[in-house]
Amino acid sequence: MNTVTRITRFTVIDRITHLGLILTFSLLSITGAGRLYFNTDWGTAILSWFGGYTSATIIHIWAGWLMTLGFIVHILLVLTRLDWRSWKLSLFGPDSLIPTARDFREFGQRVLWFFGIGNAPKFERWTYWEKFDYWAVFWGIPLLFITGLMLIYPIETSRFLPGWTLNIALLLHRAEAILAISYIIVIHLLVGHFRRSTFPLNETMFSGSVSVEEEAKEKADWIERLSKTGQMQQLKAEPPVTWYRRLYFVFGYAVIASGFYFIGAAIYYSQFIVLH
Repeated sequence: MNTVTRITRFTVIDRITHLGLILTFSLLSITGAGRLYFNTDWGTAILSWFGGYTSATIIHIWAGWLMTLGFIVHILLVLTRLDWRSWKLSLFGPDSLIPTARDFREFGQRVLWFFGIGNAPKFERWTYWEKFDYWAVFWGIPLLFITGLMLIYPIETSRFLPGWTLNIALLLHRAEAILAISYIIVIHLLVGHFRRSTFPLNETMFSGSVSVEEEAKEKADWIERLSKTGQMQQLKAEPPVTWYRRLYFVFGYAVIASGFYFIGAAIYYSQFIVLH
C-alpha cells in the first residue's frame, strides 16, 4: 500500500535560485520605475528610498549583474542534471521543460475543456504554461542584459555600432522590462496563485513539495508514472513546519500585494511621465 502523501517537486537549489530571481527582478523593477517616473511624485518617492537617482542607477546596474549571474548559474546546474548517455530522453522526456508536440495537444484540449466541449488534459510533470513561463526568461534576461550593457557603456558601444543603436537599445530595454513586469504580475501571479487548485497561495516553490492527492487532480499522468516506476517513494517528503509556512505566506502575499500596487501606480502615473 502506498503511504506517500507528499513528494518533492523542487530541490533546495531550485527554490534558492527562484528566490534570487524574485528579489533581483523586484529590485530591478522598482529602481527602473523610479528612474522612468523620476519627474512624478511616485518616482521621486521611489528614488528617495535608494538615496537618489544616481544611487538608484548604481543599484539597478548591480541587480542586473546579479540576475544575469543567477541565470548563468541556473544554466550550468541544468547542464549538470542532464543524462548525457540518454540525452534524447533527458531533453525531450517527461521530466524535461523543453516544449513537445504533447504540449500543443494539451493546449488544444484545455481550450476545448474551457468551453465545456472536451475533457481536461491529464498533465505530466510540467504543463504548457509552466514551460512558457520558464522559457520566457531565456529571451528576456539576455535581451535586457545586452541592451543594458549598451546603455551602461554608450561610448564603448559607439565605437563598434552606429549611435542610433543606443536609441533602439533604450526602446527595447524599456519595452521588454514593461512586458516582463506586466506578464509576471498580471499573468504569472494570477495563474500561479489564484487558480482554484492553488488558491490561496501556490506553496510549491516555497515548500518544495506537493500533496500527492492534490497534484493527481491536475497532473494525473505524472503521479501515475511515479507510482508505476517506483519513484514515488524516492521523492517522499515531509510537510513544511508551521513557522516556515507562515513565513512564506506572509512573504508571498507581500510580493503579490506589492506587485498589484506597483502596476496600478505605474498605470496611473504614466499620464504624467516625461520620456527621457
